[in-house]
Amino acid sequence: MNIVTEHKISGEPIDSKAPKRPVRPVLWFIIVGTLLAALVGGLVWFNYFRGQMIQQFFANNKPPPTAVSAAEAKSEVVPNLLTAVGSLVAVHQVDVSADVNGRVTEIKFEPGTRVEAGTPLVQLFDAPEQGDLANYKAQATVAQLSLDRAKQLAARQFGPQATVDTAQAAYDQAQAGIAKTEALISQKLVRAPFSGDLGMRKVEVGQYLTAGTAIVSLTDLSELWANFTVTEKDSGNLKVGQAVRLKVDAYPGRTFEGKITTIEPQISTDTRNIRVQATIANPEKILKPGMFVTTTVVLPDKPAVITVPETAVDYTLYGDSVFVIAEKKEADGKSSLSAVRTFVQTGNRVEGRVEILKGLKAGDKVVAVGQLKLQSGAPVSISTDPAPPIPAQPPRY
Repeated sequence: MNIVTEHKISGEPIDSKAPKRPVRPVLWFIIVGTLLAALVGGLVWFNYFRGQMIQQFFANNKPPPTAVSAAEAKSEVVPNLLTAVGSLVAVHQVDVSADVNGRVTEIKFEPGTRVEAGTPLVQLFDAPEQGDLANYKAQATVAQLSLDRAKQLAARQFGPQATVDTAQAAYDQAQAGIAKTEALISQKLVRAPFSGDLGMRKVEVGQYLTAGTAIVSLTDLSELWANFTVTEKDSGNLKVGQAVRLKVDAYPGRTFEGKITTIEPQISTDTRNIRVQATIANPEKILKPGMFVTTTVVLPDKPAVITVPETAVDYTLYGDSVFVIAEKKEADGKSSLSAVRTFVQTGNRVEGRVEILKGLKAGDKVVAVGQLKLQSGAPVSISTDPAPPIPAQPPRY
């Protein structure tokens, strides 16, 4: 065995290796922390860089202006109209009926024809009355002869005056009987009370009628009444003689003229409305009683107001508004148009235009068509296409 004698040599064997030192945990934490910090910093920088690029993209990529149709706010005198609804009534209309009971023996009219006043319509059985009439006429003849003879004798003083008076009374009684019987006979012949158009027949030959039973309707269509109601607030603006325009669903696009002839002197306590009646000439006889009508009373003109097309106003729960087209100068000296929402106070709507009581002035340009796709301040361009007719009318087939 060799004994180590060298200086500074330990007593361990020469072939033995020194053990490796373990890596300190602190170093690992430092490395991992550095990597995590670099990763987080990269993500933050990436998000910041992306936001800047998106902002720059939208700043340099503005959408094109929206094409809209423009209209100008005008100061004009609009018609002062009062609109209401009502119905038509014939001035002369009746259900023809008999005055007395009787059996129908003859029908003298055709349904749906026009008759003149006094035209016979229905004959009731009147044989008993005709017999009474012949009897009274015979009595009147005898009474007339007796009266003439008594007057001749009294004139020669061969007879008393009492005989003349008795004969005169008998003659008068016979004439009264004739008049009464003729009246009864006339009641058995039903005549048209006025000229007009007959409706459908409601009786038949042989039918027994009681007094008041409807035989046929008779209507004079040459003149009609339009009955409608207005509110208590508007009643002070109405006067007899004012012009009235009427429209009916049966004849779209046509307007009929009339005048106010009656204003009810009392206001209904239930509805606080007042009834008004206008008279309308109907020479063509195309208007019929019972038709629903829209009436428009022409009132005196009011002062001029600002108006815009009806399509320009946007009605919402937050209020009525319009988009006013404003022109502004850009930094490069060019001008551009933008639509700014402006709230307004509206009034009446007349013939496709709306009164603007507050919020606009004459000459302002507003968006008439296309405002549904706009936001306040959005760039716009005025379209050269013609705007649709106002008010827009749907096609009729």
